[in-house]
Amino acid sequence: MNPDDKIKERLKSYLERDEKGIRKVVLCLFLQDEPYTTEDVYTYLVEHGFDVSYRGISAMVGLMNTRLGILSIDVTGEHNVYSLKEGHRKIVKSVLDNY
Repeated sequence: MNPDDKIKERLKSYLERDEKGIRKVVLCLFLQDEPYTTEDVYTYLVEHGFDVSYRGISAMVGLMNTRLGILSIDVTGEHNVYSLKEGHRKIVKSVLDNY
């Protein structure tokens, strides 16, 4: 299995456990090709009607970075800034389009 297929499988498994649709919304947000802080993601979800905690979102974004390996992180500023790795954009879009 090539690395792209492994990422696809991890993403599918990750989304299958997404009971409220939060993970899918966050992945779609990252597809907008912007960098986001945890605060940005949290605010976006609250504005879209999700009942989430800041700590929960922080954990979720951190997991997307470490377990899925699809995010890059910039830790040079006051807050961690996450963005979707360019090489994974097509993979994430493909999985979301078929999910």
